[in-house]
Amino acid sequence: MKKYILSFLLFFVASFLFSQTSFTGMIMDKNNPTNALGVEGASVHWLNTNVSAITNKKGWFTIDYKSEYKKLVISYVGFKTDTITITNLEPIHHFLTPEGDLDEITIKSKKNTVQKSLFTTTNVFTVNSAELLKAACCNLAESFETNPSIDVSFSDALTGTRQIRILGLTSPYLLITQENIPSVRGASQVFGLTFTPGTWVESIQITKGAGSVVNGFESISGQINTELVKPSTDKSFFLNAFASQMGRFELNTHFNKKVSDKWDTGLYVHGNYTGQKFDMNDDNFLDMPLSKQLNVLNRWQFTDAEKGWVSFINVRFMNDEKQTGELDFNPEIHKGTTQFWGSEIDTKRFETSAKLGYVFPEMPYQSFGFQIAYSNHQQDSYFGLNSYDIQHQSVYSNLLFNSIIGDTRNKFKTGLSFTHDNYDELVNLLDFGRKETSVGAFFEYTFDNLDDFSLVAGLRVDSHNLLGNFITPRLHLRYNPWDDGVIKASFGRGKRSANIFAENQQLFASSRQINIENNNGNIYGLNPEIAWNYGISYLQKFNIFNQKGDITFDYYRTNFSNQVVVDWENPQAISFYDLDGKSIANSFQLEVNYTLATNLELRTAYKYFDIVTTYKSGNLQKPIQPQHRFFANLSYETEPQNAKQWRFDVTFNAIGKQRLPDTSSNPAQYQLPEFAAPYQLLNSQITRVFSDRFEVYIGAENLTNVQQRNPILGNDNPFGPNFDTTIVYAPIFGRAIYTGLRFNIN
Repeated sequence: MKKYILSFLLFFVASFLFSQTSFTGMIMDKNNPTNALGVEGASVHWLNTNVSAITNKKGWFTIDYKSEYKKLVISYVGFKTDTITITNLEPIHHFLTPEGDLDEITIKSKKNTVQKSLFTTTNVFTVNSAELLKAACCNLAESFETNPSIDVSFSDALTGTRQIRILGLTSPYLLITQENIPSVRGASQVFGLTFTPGTWVESIQITKGAGSVVNGFESISGQINTELVKPSTDKSFFLNAFASQMGRFELNTHFNKKVSDKWDTGLYVHGNYTGQKFDMNDDNFLDMPLSKQLNVLNRWQFTDAEKGWVSFINVRFMNDEKQTGELDFNPEIHKGTTQFWGSEIDTKRFETSAKLGYVFPEMPYQSFGFQIAYSNHQQDSYFGLNSYDIQHQSVYSNLLFNSIIGDTRNKFKTGLSFTHDNYDELVNLLDFGRKETSVGAFFEYTFDNLDDFSLVAGLRVDSHNLLGNFITPRLHLRYNPWDDGVIKASFGRGKRSANIFAENQQLFASSRQINIENNNGNIYGLNPEIAWNYGISYLQKFNIFNQKGDITFDYYRTNFSNQVVVDWENPQAISFYDLDGKSIANSFQLEVNYTLATNLELRTAYKYFDIVTTYKSGNLQKPIQPQHRFFANLSYETEPQNAKQWRFDVTFNAIGKQRLPDTSSNPAQYQLPEFAAPYQLLNSQITRVFSDRFEVYIGAENLTNVQQRNPILGNDNPFGPNFDTTIVYAPIFGRAIYTGLRFNIN
């Protein structure tokens, strides 16, 4: 019997081999091996035959095969032609070498400022530096004004701090990383986005839904990753100066130098200053804080492309000081008294990080990387008679290995991570200090059939001293049902500890009593937040009247198993307690981008949010969250003439009505309506490019001069029981004009 089975298997294998009539492989660029990207359009043919094939968008080819074909010729414009010997029928991976002796050929193509891919498995899009120049984005928090996927609002009526949301959830539920190292978290949650100057940003990758397990377990609604400018590719010298009607001045300088063949370094200095007092709504409080910030970053970049090594070393120091409150408040005289209400927030932050990566020269699809980062965040602050001091020291490290299983259709990432956070936190001298330590291991598998389907399935296991031992699964799927169309779906779990004071610092600028309902949890007596996020999106690119466009539908749902509910419904108190009921965030977005005419681009989106949480007072829509939003951005630029050019941008936002926290128990003069009325915002900027080196811009925010009439309740008695600066649903400062210039030497 065994003999028959063996004979059958031999016959089957032989039949398979001899019947194979095609041969496959992938052609890649030797100078761009990091992501194992294929070369599209390369020609492949058998030597001395007319049998040929062309590589597809991912660099793969399939060519007819006969047993007498032994030599495969591969050619592509700009690369050396190779002839390789085929000894078996396993799929090949071949790397083309650029041809250095060819005459230079310049191909010009306009790059979209926001890039969406039909072939990435995750729902991610990239915002490049050109998009960031469309608005007065002096820091990362202000970089999303022209992006429909991220909502920007103000966190309170005093500090002018912008708060961002994805899928209707605020930034604590986002994973915000800098070059894939977690950056805005813990003590820096509220102000951290303002600590990254806009000119330092090279690009931003925004992921909707569950992120990758490689970056940790905290991400719930999405991830924002910022890539900083690189010393080897940034301008040798760059200067940006900015001034606004609000009395705000900013200066950014970049200095980059090549130290040796393999080392480059950059020094980036940012300073801002706001020293003028404004009270546009006559409530006797500053509309914007007095502030000054010094921010210095030194980067070192090592690159040895021949041997496959690359490394970055960063050292950064930041000092940020804010003062706000009543117009006549003088901290040297009035601090700690009830004569005038005032606040100071002083933050010092030091951070350093190192990254080391190695790509195997003969196997560019295989690599390993190591990251390690340390930060020390010190905030000393008081708000009237409330004091809040926090020091957060954090260590993060991640070891990552990438490779393939068989061929590049099957890839995997695996590694280990370690995080330690030491919090010294004092709230009105009450000590809430704690230490959090976690060790985790992860594995992420990627399958791509190189045509119309791919998936990314990840799993990580973590052991956390306060959150316990737990697993985090994530899954992403992509399917292209036809050309220029793609369906993407994701599913995943997130878990995090809520830093209730650091994430809700606006509560200190009020007379609200702080209530924490102890549930015997490990963090403030509360249990960790756990949520499942799942969603689907569809992107279709099209060409109408010879102009390109695309349309995207997104639907995502976040379902909290547990959430630390922040309850603002009692105007005399703020309460924190574990969820007892349901908390669900539904998000739908329809986005259309279209080129109306040459150099005239339209981007528009409609968004709907349904975010319901069970509070002590019942199931309610999340306060200060519009259910309906409409966004439109129109940009136009003239054709460059001797590098001279005009650029115009207009951004329109319509914000629907918003439910406000209940104030019915306040005296009549301190009560607010149940809903805030809808309003519209209009921003615009004009840029004049004089040369490759110099340009100036002028713009206006809030051209329609929308202002919230009463952003501070109880402003007439700031030490009284009804003082509250936390209910902010519209701009406080009216129309604001700004101007600036950019100059560089390459």
